[in-house]
Amino acid sequence: MATRRGFLAGLASLSLPVPGWADVGSPAWLAAGKMGEEYVLHGLREDGESLFSIALPARGHAAAAHPLRPEAVAFARRPGVFAIVLDCFTGAVRHRLTPPEGRQFNGHGAFSADGALLMTSEVVAEGSEGRIGLWETGGYRRIGEWETGGIGPHDMKRLADGRLIVANGGIQTDPTDRTTLNLDTMRSNLALLSPEGEILEIAELEPELHQNSMRHLALVGEGVGVALQWQGDPAEPVPLLARWEPGRAIRLFEAAPEEIFTMKGYAGSIAANQGMIAISSPRGGAVMVFGEDGTPLATHYRADICGLAPLEKGFVASDGGGGLWTLAGAEEPARPLRHSAISWDNHMVTIG
Repeated sequence: MATRRGFLAGLASLSLPVPGWADVGSPAWLAAGKMGEEYVLHGLREDGESLFSIALPARGHAAAAHPLRPEAVAFARRPGVFAIVLDCFTGAVRHRLTPPEGRQFNGHGAFSADGALLMTSEVVAEGSEGRIGLWETGGYRRIGEWETGGIGPHDMKRLADGRLIVANGGIQTDPTDRTTLNLDTMRSNLALLSPEGEILEIAELEPELHQNSMRHLALVGEGVGVALQWQGDPAEPVPLLARWEPGRAIRLFEAAPEEIFTMKGYAGSIAANQGMIAISSPRGGAVMVFGEDGTPLATHYRADICGLAPLEKGFVASDGGGGLWTLAGAEEPARPLRHSAISWDNHMVTIG
């Protein structure tokens, strides 16, 4: 039976302000890493200081930041079966998401503009067919899924009008150990989905580049910049950055062969800012910066560098040795921002 005390307590709770990102220090980025034997997710300020650190059950990959609440969803490295909803205000694990039987998370997710819906990148374990899982964020209950129009979806970006661009990497993997199964026949694509999940458009590279896997995305203009990972002959200097706007063909950004070879066929992260697009390669220990028009601007070198995010001027990058670096422009060298004992993982996710 309801009591007067309980009723008044309920009214009081309704009047309490809901915490926002400012209540945890207004972090600029989320970044997964490893410290000692512990995997963690950090909220980082623009000067590189960690405002909070929350333990993860295993190695993380990327995260998704709720647009309003200080809440983050940390995703397992693909293929994985955990995604953890973290309260960045209290440090508590609010929910543990598990995909339906026969599905695996694939490392990335995105919220709707109002934060009411979480969309998760997933594959059907047998065959790697792409799905977008749908979760309402009141209690993080799964409410459905969409097809992605390809194999092995990875990153996704929501456009301002609510449409979603998904990078289908094209690679079929063994559901237990990530062994690649279809490199000879793989075909990557970009899929444009309506806010209701209808596939509106599919864009592919030329057939001779079918082994160039489109994996990570950054919003650029009316579309996206695309970071690629080459699965073909390593002796071929294949472009690793592209740009796509719906309704147009995918445009590849060319560079000198020696610069492309530096990247060792692998662009691990991408960020766009102030008319520039940057891609990183932990394998090559390099970050290449291009103009949005495709002009190569600079290459910066740092061992095991991968995480990228926009900064007030240029970019910030993270490396596996605990370094955070600023890349201010084409003519300026990378400068140290902060160093710690944290081995940073692949991505830095912008909040807001």
